[in-house]
Amino acid sequence: MSKRTFGGLLALSLALASCGITSTPSGSSTTASTGEVHAQAVGGTNIDTWRRQIIYLTLPDRFNNGTTSNDNAGAPNCFNKASATKFHGGDLAGLRQQLGYIKGMGASTLWTTPVYAQVGEVNGGTSNAACGYHGYWPNFKNPADTATEPKLGTGADLSGLITDLHNNGMKYMMDMVANHAGYAASVAQTNPGWFHSTCTGDDINCPLAGLPDFRQEDSTVANYLTNLSRSWTGTYAIDAIRMDTAKHVPLSYWQSSWIPGVLAARPNTFLLAEAFLTGSASQLKPFYDAGFDSTFNFPLRNALVSGFARAGGLDAVAASTQDYVNTLGLNRALLTVNILDNHDVPRFLNEPGFGVAEDEIRRRYHLGLGALFTLPGIPQLYYGDEIGMYGGADPDNRRDMPSWAWTSTGRAGTYSGFLPNPGLTYNLVQKLASVRTNNAALWKGTYAELWRPNGGTNVYSFYRGYSDSTTASRIIVVFNNNPSSASVTLNIGANTGISSADRTYLAARTFDDQAGQGAPATATSSGGNLTVNLPAKTFAIYRAR
Repeated sequence: MSKRTFGGLLALSLALASCGITSTPSGSSTTASTGEVHAQAVGGTNIDTWRRQIIYLTLPDRFNNGTTSNDNAGAPNCFNKASATKFHGGDLAGLRQQLGYIKGMGASTLWTTPVYAQVGEVNGGTSNAACGYHGYWPNFKNPADTATEPKLGTGADLSGLITDLHNNGMKYMMDMVANHAGYAASVAQTNPGWFHSTCTGDDINCPLAGLPDFRQEDSTVANYLTNLSRSWTGTYAIDAIRMDTAKHVPLSYWQSSWIPGVLAARPNTFLLAEAFLTGSASQLKPFYDAGFDSTFNFPLRNALVSGFARAGGLDAVAASTQDYVNTLGLNRALLTVNILDNHDVPRFLNEPGFGVAEDEIRRRYHLGLGALFTLPGIPQLYYGDEIGMYGGADPDNRRDMPSWAWTSTGRAGTYSGFLPNPGLTYNLVQKLASVRTNNAALWKGTYAELWRPNGGTNVYSFYRGYSDSTTASRIIVVFNNNPSSASVTLNIGANTGISSADRTYLAARTFDDQAGQGAPATATSSGGNLTVNLPAKTFAIYRAR
């Protein structure tokens, strides 16, 4: 079935589901949930395409200034490079100029924060004056339009960026907002009844940071928001949507209105929900069931910070991974977006805290990057991750990208606000991206835990495997989080999470390390056991010959 036909089936299925009716593909006797139908729509060749992605998040304003002609365009008093909460001049033209840099590190999908036209200066004339440089204070209007923020560029600039990405074999993820409008946005003035006026203490009816909070339970508001997203989706050749603050909106709105609406405009768009929930994968599952393809894996991020950044035990990482694989199932786990950083949390490099030597911070960070690229799911990098950029809480985590980043010579220096020799981290990101992309086991393979500390040796290891009639990829990943070297013997032969065929194949096999972080270049199994010796604070990615 063609992608277009799948998308049409999906839109129809979701619309029927919203009326209490479900339909299944021809020949199927199983009633599919909305999430399962959507997984089919993203399926076929497209599902492997998305499993294989590496997402790169940028705030266009903080990345690269491609033209100074638009620095003062649009709302006045909003361009001030000395202010952390105003525009700094980065734009869509600047992104177009640096696509070679982004692609060169191995990223394949560019996600930008929203490009909507923003409201004017907030709290003008005070010490906390701010503007929507980040994109999340949209100046929505009624009737709706698809105006871009003038300081970022025009609609033609956005189309040009998307065309350039596609010409480079890359994808574009558009960030959208349906929970709220910007402070004093036009639509909040013309249609005040469209917004919640009181706060009930929950995540849905309580305005976020005092922003005008849409009443999606009102059908008029729901139609307005869905049609607005449909307009953007139909106007631009986007490949994916990252939906902001999804947890603050009723799930019924996503399921019955927004998801079928945007997919009717552009079938098979990859839909990623931002649900900032840090407890367990059970909190994320409802968004898949509602029809999203993916969520951000904030529970895993918490575990990675605890285990690697703060030098804790790796039981938390092992437990979180097992939780989301078991709770979501492997297919959904492979589409979950894993992160170390984004624009809403302190950078991973800041998590170790004061007093930790920079060489030690680098070791912890590189362990985290190793996990990001090898655990089940789609890795997402935040601009600056690849060059060791520091940053505390918002807005300190939104510093300007430095111009020296674009060249290997520049990345060989030492700069304030970055790990010394940023090229070391850039080269590791580049290597990990290549290893992941070229080994199907790491982007669509099974997962089986091989070792966790259980309060003992602070080592975590797992198996990733994939094979079909033409491809065989078998990987064992091992992390040593101890301050000294460690040796563990992994019992592959007794692990029922690994297929019997793979256990037989791996019983007596030589493995080659792909990470190059100091582990022995080869390791050899015997009798179904593999003994691995790792230096302190390092990891190995062993690929079976």
